[in-house]
Amino acid sequence: MTIDNCLNFGSLKSNHMSIPANLKYTKDHEWIKIDGNIATVGITDFAQGELGDIVYVDISSVGQSLNQHDVFGTVEAVKTVSDLFMPLSGKVTEFNKSLESGPEKVNSDPYGDGWMVKVEISNAAETSGLLSADQYKELIGK
Repeated sequence: MTIDNCLNFGSLKSNHMSIPANLKYTKDHEWIKIDGNIATVGITDFAQGELGDIVYVDISSVGQSLNQHDVFGTVEAVKTVSDLFMPLSGKVTEFNKSLESGPEKVNSDPYGDGWMVKVEISNAAETSGLLSADQYKELIGK
């Protein structure tokens, strides 16, 4: 199941949603911060708000090279489990281990302490297909 399948786009819980302009986004509601050839990845404030209380983050792809759109893990909320998709092709180099004991960080600080993985980008050309903050706002109707 994808995050999209779990989201009810009409029932946003907060009008104070954050969409930082310095990040890139995907249609699957992941955010990406690119620093050289390393991308930090998490789910957006919109996604965490729609999923509800995050109770578990399962990332078993550290050390693996994955293609863009491949599943790199799952996020479990009280009522659902959703796949997480690679925004860019590359090798998953790190998992935010603090999420093992504190998955609620995805809810409380999705763009900070709630980051999920770091990826060594293997195809920088794919970054051109990511969404800007304005394009993501349009996607979610904000």
